[in-house]
Amino acid sequence: MKFRAIIIIVWATLAFSVKAQETKKDAETLLTETDKLKDAHADTSKIHWKKGGIINISGQQISLTNWAAGGQSAISASGLLSLFATYTKGKSVWSNNLDMAYGVIKQASNRKWWKNDDRIQFTSKYGYKAFDHTYYTALLDFKSQFAAGYNYPNDSVRISNFLAPAYVVAALGLDYRPNKTVSFFLAPLTGRFTLVNDDTLAKYGAFGVQKEVRDVTTGQVTTPYSKLREQFGGYFKMVYRKEIMENITFGTTLELFSDYFKNPQNLYVNWTTLTNLKVNKFISATLSTQLIYDEAVMIKDRDGKIGPRMQFKQVLGLGLSYKF
Repeated sequence: MKFRAIIIIVWATLAFSVKAQETKKDAETLLTETDKLKDAHADTSKIHWKKGGIINISGQQISLTNWAAGGQSAISASGLLSLFATYTKGKSVWSNNLDMAYGVIKQASNRKWWKNDDRIQFTSKYGYKAFDHTYYTALLDFKSQFAAGYNYPNDSVRISNFLAPAYVVAALGLDYRPNKTVSFFLAPLTGRFTLVNDDTLAKYGAFGVQKEVRDVTTGQVTTPYSKLREQFGGYFKMVYRKEIMENITFGTTLELFSDYFKNPQNLYVNWTTLTNLKVNKFISATLSTQLIYDEAVMIKDRDGKIGPRMQFKQVLGLGLSYKF
């Protein structure tokens, strides 16, 4: 009996030990599989995102001494940052773009630096696939500038400021994306908002907001000024970005807006381009242009006539650049 009891105890001990080892092995296997699933999820999330951008810092210096042809010595500096991030999963596409630029120039006759480039633009666009290459899309776009602008050479008259103006576009429509380089967005339901967050500028109706109106006899305010202008209409946006040849990348964006309730035939136009020519890993040249037409922005020409005008800006820079 004692011998049989000993055999039973030994057998039970061995069985428990084997079972414990199997349980430990199963637990270790489960942990390993869990780690693999986490890694797979992390890798998958990285696949969904496509990110990149360009950072450029450039400058120019001109020195003239006894120069018979005339001219002025000058020095300028500018910086540009262009970023994008696109998330794609299933039928959903979420695109985000941020473009910022700032530049200054100082001529020999000037004591101060003058601003010659200033831009902030952020665009976020979410689309859900409707049918082949076409998405139901919601877009939010913001534009403004960093610092005050003046009526140079008179640097005492401020004509713009941070958030004066600022433009916000909220749109619903269809986005056609035939390939990865180009998209066409058409939104029949669009709100466009112009903010002039500067009392002096808003008071005089800058950038199309309601100006202050006073009675010519009493001087009493009959219509107070407003800092916000609201518009409702149709919106179109085309975006194209591609490496057109080795080390040369070109991108362009065209925006059109028509106000349904006021002069719908007079389109708001904003057309920008950015060309990046890469010399090596850290040196490149950038050429950016911007064309704007807005009937609400009044500009005085050389003859003293005031009215809407086509605005055009070109910035060429050569300097340090990094593309990622």
